[in-house]
Amino acid sequence: MAVDSAGTFNRLQRTCKLLVLLCLLHISVTVVFYIRSLDNPFAFAQNQQSRNGSAPPDRHLEGFTRAAQQPEEEQQQQEKQLKDEPQEKLEKCPDTSPLLVGPLRVDFSVTVSLDQVKRENPGLGPGGRSWPRGCRALQKVAIIIPFRRREEHLTFWLYYLHPILQRQQLDYGVYVINQDGDEIFNRAKLLNIGYVEALKEYDYNCFVFSDVDLIPMDDHNTYRCFSQPRHLSVSMDKFGFRLPYNQYFGGVSSMSKEQYLKINGFPNNYWGWGGEDDDIYNRLASKGMQISRPSGETGKCRMIRHNRDKQNEPNPQRFNRIAHTRETMDKDGINSLSYRLLKKEKLDLYTMITVDVGRP
Repeated sequence: MAVDSAGTFNRLQRTCKLLVLLCLLHISVTVVFYIRSLDNPFAFAQNQQSRNGSAPPDRHLEGFTRAAQQPEEEQQQQEKQLKDEPQEKLEKCPDTSPLLVGPLRVDFSVTVSLDQVKRENPGLGPGGRSWPRGCRALQKVAIIIPFRRREEHLTFWLYYLHPILQRQQLDYGVYVINQDGDEIFNRAKLLNIGYVEALKEYDYNCFVFSDVDLIPMDDHNTYRCFSQPRHLSVSMDKFGFRLPYNQYFGGVSSMSKEQYLKINGFPNNYWGWGGEDDDIYNRLASKGMQISRPSGETGKCRMIRHNRDKQNEPNPQRFNRIAHTRETMDKDGINSLSYRLLKKEKLDLYTMITVDVGRP
């Protein structure tokens, strides 16, 4: 009995030692992987997307991640080489970027700062300019945002859109058109001003007109131009992810330079909220153009909830003006635009253009 007890004790002792060794091995492996994850600032974001079921295989992000992790000096050198090298020598980027990840989680409850956006987008040039690395963009896109006192919304827009636009391999710049003063807001006129001012900077051939509070939920919804004017914010959460009516052209849209000029730009006489997007639809229809849209799933987007801005109350004249679009469009538009440029600032994440648009 004594021998059996001693043998049993020895076996238990060996088993305990083995368990201790296995625990130590597990802890060591965990520590190694934790330290490695600290070296990859994108690891958490990618893991979060995987848990939400929205991330594709890692190969879709390889090129984008490598570019963002390069040392700053190396990035600057590569950017200089790309600027110096004629773009014609580069192959065209593919129609569909291999860097896209699909559906995205958009959360406005998180805390976001401009410094954070800068850190996470190290490849941006002054004024929020960016272009693909290693291939030639299919289009040169100016993003035009009408703006007044919406800094928090703009921060969210920059936080979500810069990574999306870079994954879409666009040659783009972001232009925030800031209406100075306290006169009634004029969204369409600010969009016209954005078109004019952006062309002073670069030979853009595509223009995306975006409200500052709308964020796409799928990066396959490409912010570029198509053979017909494009309505990008198809399925807004504000409308239960449904198109409110077939003629709706508000929120986010894109037009090529030719399409924009064909309708004489946007109307300048819509002061206050509402009507200008329907006027634009009438202009397109009168010139025989049709609206193209992504699918309802791809075109999903979220709106940042907010109260209506002061001096942006509903325009009581909007219905009468919409009814007379065909009569007024040839004399009210880009050919009649007048404004006063007050300031142009090339900031790290965007170009801020402050203007006096006059009064009704």
